[in-house]
Amino acid sequence: MEAAIVTDNSEMNLALLIGCAVFAVVTGKPQDPVASDHEELILSLNKKLLRSLEDQSSLPNPSVHLALRLSTHHNLDMERAHLVRLMADLHRDLESSLAKHQPVTGLLALYALALRASCTEVSALTLNQEPLILQLKKQMEREKEHIATSHRPLTNYYQYSLGVLALCASGVRVSTHVSNKLVHAIKHDHTKNGVCDSVDTLAVAGMALQCLKESVSVQDVSQLDETLRTVKQKLVDSQRPDGHLGNEFSTGLAVQALLAMGSQVSDYSASLEALRTDVRKGTYHNPMGISQTLPALQQRSYLHVKTAECREKDDSLVLGPKPPSKEPSSQMVSLQVDVISADGSPSFRTQVPKDCSVYEALTLLQENQKDFTFETESSLWGPFLSVVNGERARQSDRSYWHLSSDGTSLTQGIQDYKIEKAQKITIKKTIY
Repeated sequence: MEAAIVTDNSEMNLALLIGCAVFAVVTGKPQDPVASDHEELILSLNKKLLRSLEDQSSLPNPSVHLALRLSTHHNLDMERAHLVRLMADLHRDLESSLAKHQPVTGLLALYALALRASCTEVSALTLNQEPLILQLKKQMEREKEHIATSHRPLTNYYQYSLGVLALCASGVRVSTHVSNKLVHAIKHDHTKNGVCDSVDTLAVAGMALQCLKESVSVQDVSQLDETLRTVKQKLVDSQRPDGHLGNEFSTGLAVQALLAMGSQVSDYSASLEALRTDVRKGTYHNPMGISQTLPALQQRSYLHVKTAECREKDDSLVLGPKPPSKEPSSQMVSLQVDVISADGSPSFRTQVPKDCSVYEALTLLQENQKDFTFETESSLWGPFLSVVNGERARQSDRSYWHLSSDGTSLTQGIQDYKIEKAQKITIKKTIY
C-alpha cells in the first residue's frame, strides 16, 4: 500500500506552507493550508483504493468500486476495468451462491449499489435467469420471513439495511413489511451487538430509511422521522473523546449517515477531524475500510448513488510506480495465544516476527503446535476466523470468534492487525 501523502512531521508541514505561499504569489489568490491538507489526504486514500485494484487474487470488491465512483477524482480506465471484473467474476460468484441457496443479501446489495453508481442499467441484468433486482427482493423476503419466525434476519441487520438501501437507491419500491421490520428493530434495540449499539448497522439503517423518506411511495413519514431521530441520536451518543463514532473503522459510515440525514456540521465536525488524524497516521490501509472513509471525507454518502449522473470531468488521477515491499523484520517477539471455547481453554506460546499480522502469527503457531489448528473464510474485509481447533463459529448459530489483545478487543481483521510487541491474543467463541 502507498504511504499517506501527508504526515505530521514539521518538515512536511513547513513545505506545505511554503508551497501554499508560492501558489498565492503566482496566482494572486491565497490558499487555505487546512483545505490543501484535506485535499492531499483525500488523494492519498483515493490512490490507495486504486492501488488495491492491482491485486486480483480475490474477488473484486463492490464497496471499493462504489467509493471510487462517489469520489471527485477518477482514473476512468482503471474504474472501467474494475467494473468489467465485477460484472464477470463477482457476478459468477453470486450466481453460484444463489444456486446453493446461500444468503448473500449484503454482497448482492453492494453489487447493485456499485452498478447504480456506474450508471449501469441494473434492471437489464440477470442472475440465474432472473432479474438482479428480483433476486435482491427475494433475498429481502427471506430475511423478513426469518425475522418473523426467529426474531432476527437470516444474515444480520447490517446486511438487511444494505438491502433496503440498494432497492430504494435503484428506484424500486420497498415493501412496507420489509421496511417496518427495520424500523421495529431500531425501536426495540435489536441492532445491538451484545450490550452495545452497532454503529455500522445504525449508519446503514439511517441511510436506508432516509432514502425511503425521500421516495414518493413512502406512507408513514412521521414513523420514519421518529426512527431517524433515534438513529441520529444513537450515532451522536457513540462519539468517543477522540471524535470517532464507535471506533476508527465505523466512523466513516457514521459520518456518511449523519450527512445523509441532514445533521448539522457540528454533529460530525470532530469526527471528520478524527478521520483526518487517522489518515495521517496510516490507520486506513484495508481497502474495505478506506472505501467507507473516503466518501465521508468528501462529504458524500451512499445515498448519492440515487442521483448519479456519471458526467465525469476529472480523469487526472494517475498512480506512480508501485512502492517497494517492506522487508520482514528479523526481530522476534513473544506471543501467547489463549483459546476459549466449549472444548476448553488451551494456551499456546511462541515467537513471531515483529510487525507480522495475526493471520501470519496463527499460521506459524499452527505449523509448530500440533494441538492448534484454524481455518478462515473470505470476506470483503479479508480472511476471518471460522474454525479454531475443529470448532466452528458461524452466523447461522449467531456465534463468532472474538479476538482481543491483552484484554482489548481488536478493531481490525486478522490480516490487518500487526503484532508490534509481546502480548497475549485471546480467541473466544462468542454468542451474539
